[in-house]
Amino acid sequence: MSAAPQKLDDWLNKQAVAEDDITAFPLAALAATLDREESGNTVPPLWHWLYFLPVAPLSEVGPDGHPKRGGFLPPVPLPRRMWAGGRLTFHAPLKIGEHARRTSTIANIEDKTGRSGRLVFVTVQHTIEVDGELKLEEEHDIVYRDAPQQVARPQQPAPAPEGETWRRTIDADAVMLFRYSALTFNGHRIHYDHPYVTQVEGYPGLVVHGPLIATLLVDLVRRELPQAALQSFAFRALRPTFADQPFTVCGKPAADGKTLDLWAKDHEGYLTMRATAALA
Repeated sequence: MSAAPQKLDDWLNKQAVAEDDITAFPLAALAATLDREESGNTVPPLWHWLYFLPVAPLSEVGPDGHPKRGGFLPPVPLPRRMWAGGRLTFHAPLKIGEHARRTSTIANIEDKTGRSGRLVFVTVQHTIEVDGELKLEEEHDIVYRDAPQQVARPQQPAPAPEGETWRRTIDADAVMLFRYSALTFNGHRIHYDHPYVTQVEGYPGLVVHGPLIATLLVDLVRRELPQAALQSFAFRALRPTFADQPFTVCGKPAADGKTLDLWAKDHEGYLTMRATAALA
């Protein structure tokens, strides 16, 4: 094993604990951003990402807008960082007025080489509790990548599935991305800094947040099955989605009646995210 993976492995099993009050304003602000009305005092699935936000001093922020590496997350020496996917189990909803505690653990670090260069995958496990009651379990996958190589052959995108039962087209512009970045205190410049994302990270435009797309997939389920409750949700980001180009969230129920197949596709019909949900 090389020296770099050994150093990164020092972060395995590292833990961090955060506490937060579940307040009403972030829920109202995200509801307005998604153009929907919310009532009641519970936090919808995936909207817990509005809480337990990392608040790094500006002096400790890296050139990409994220907190510098080597704090809780390992110091991966690769310039591009993305939310690759996750798996969640919902035990009980968070409620407005509760004081919640999140325990985070670095569960896995995988260093590999792909067609586009070196890749490092970091998996963080989260548990959220209120007064000792387990509310939510989550595994969060982060991928770090090399800068784009001019000589690398681009991977052929996969066409999205057909035959969806539900679909909704989203026009994600810079304002929506700004709002979601602000609500999640996400300073990653790929979501709002056009010169940076195109000239430094090599993308053709502002990148739509992976967790925002995942939230919109769950939002599709909530619009189509308003009385349903989710037991679990798993998603994987497959291809970046860019602002100012409409994308579509799609879904259909599986034959077992308890599982939902969900996906997102870009304006060209290419698959960008795949997800499954299980109903309680």
